[in-house]
Amino acid sequence: MHTIKYRYRALALCALLMLSGCGAQASSSSTTQTAASEQAATTVSAIDTTSIFSDRDLDASYDESTAIKIALNGDSAACDSDAVTIEGSQITIGAEGIYLLSGTLTDGQIVVSAGETDKVQLVLAGADITSSTSAAIYTRTADKVFVTLAEGTQNTLTNGGTYTAIDENNIDAVLFAKTDLTLNGSGSLTINAQAGHGVVSKDDLVVTDGNYTIASAGHGLSGKDSIAIADGTFSITSDQDGIHAENSEDTSLGYLYIANGAFTIVSQGDAISAQGAVQIDGGSYDLYTGSGSASVDMTSSESGQMGGFRGAMSTPTEDTVTETEEDSVSQKGIKGESTYAINNGTFTIDSADDCFHAGGAMTIAAGEFTLNSGDDAIHCDDALTVQSGTFTIPYCYEGIEGLSITIQDGVFDITSNDDGLNAAGGADSSGLGGFGGRQQDTFASTSDSFITINGGTFTIVSTGDCVDSNGALTINGGTLNLTCNGSGNTAIDCDGTYTNNGGDLTTNDGSENTPGQMGGGKGGGGKGSGRQTMPPSDSTTDSAEEGTPPDRQAAPEASQTA
Repeated sequence: MHTIKYRYRALALCALLMLSGCGAQASSSSTTQTAASEQAATTVSAIDTTSIFSDRDLDASYDESTAIKIALNGDSAACDSDAVTIEGSQITIGAEGIYLLSGTLTDGQIVVSAGETDKVQLVLAGADITSSTSAAIYTRTADKVFVTLAEGTQNTLTNGGTYTAIDENNIDAVLFAKTDLTLNGSGSLTINAQAGHGVVSKDDLVVTDGNYTIASAGHGLSGKDSIAIADGTFSITSDQDGIHAENSEDTSLGYLYIANGAFTIVSQGDAISAQGAVQIDGGSYDLYTGSGSASVDMTSSESGQMGGFRGAMSTPTEDTVTETEEDSVSQKGIKGESTYAINNGTFTIDSADDCFHAGGAMTIAAGEFTLNSGDDAIHCDDALTVQSGTFTIPYCYEGIEGLSITIQDGVFDITSNDDGLNAAGGADSSGLGGFGGRQQDTFASTSDSFITINGGTFTIVSTGDCVDSNGALTINGGTLNLTCNGSGNTAIDCDGTYTNNGGDLTTNDGSENTPGQMGGGKGGGGKGSGRQTMPPSDSTTDSAEEGTPPDRQAAPEASQTA
């Protein structure tokens, strides 16, 4: 078990304080415009990754001449090692070593039952293993188990649709580990989970390489204490979450780290979710949840509805709350319930709920983002900081929402059915169905709520407010072209002090000078010293269309559900 677990609590707290502190400092009004070219993205740490991958995790080599060979042959197997026990179609490995498996096992199981300090490496070299009633591979006891995909080989693990108890453990995955589990090697692995999950580790799950095609009735990949992915290619179709990290006994665990990789995920739950912190340093992501953003009936704020996943603002009874908690399914793109950092990557997400959802402070350092959401494209329950990145958001309820929002640089093209940028502006029901069945995240106007824009290029077309802060709004730089098409809304709206120290601002309603008042909203005090341009006199608030659902109705190509 990695020592990272025991350092995580203090690190997560420090990261939260650091990110929140950065947001608080950015709230002060500055008279100096911050040039976008001077804002260099800084890598942000939500997790201590220094020892998250061991040398052996990353080294998938083995000596075939000394490996213990297990030949699978239909309903039986052959091996000449005393460390291997064969009883019919059940093969039990009882000692540390390297074991090379090849052939077909039509209805059987590989069990690792080694010593508590033993490290066992299973090399799959053209292995096809099916268990009709349990896990194809079950690691019961060992210090750590490595499943290595031999170069150039195709391997398959299958469950037939049921799980029958064979001991005190609740086996519920095709590859089920009560131990630390590492998947490595450059070969390919197909997992067919007609029941249960694809891969489960009840400790740490590490993946450092390989090509994975997973069709699962449950989660695709699941780690109790953590999931760490160095690289690999993943095609996952799941009836629950695509990748899922959760430790219900210790909320400081259940965290997720991805260094790189290519991910195509179609899920009926969240594409990627973690109870703890999330850190993504790179990779490409094509994620599709539920029936996509187009399946959500958007109702804009001008009709008095909350829109998206939110529903009408009625007072729930105890019965309706209970029913909602039980029936609601979280269908977010990438969700983390603690600190959250994205340092780079290419993200194409079409989700029925939020594309990105952070329960703690969130920082986006860089990346390319194409986001279609049935709710918020980016939602943060705490302080949200964007250092840079390219954000294309053609369809959403709200574009970017957080308790506070600080933007240093970036390119933003947002079309929203409500607010484009919203600091502490509403209630997010997307917590329902998530960890702990949270109720709506209701923001209120406080000193912690603000929007600070230090640079960047913004094109925002909104039916709600283009930029809406329940606290202060400070623009120190950047170019903003804002079009508000909603009755009773404005391009600029804030409940606190409004200051423009040099932003190049164009609105279609004149709300630069009287924020929030042109459409009947609450205005803020302060000055508007930046450039503001009114549209020609024949312009109307209907000059631009509100967001329309994406053309893509089908999910991206991925493995088919078993």
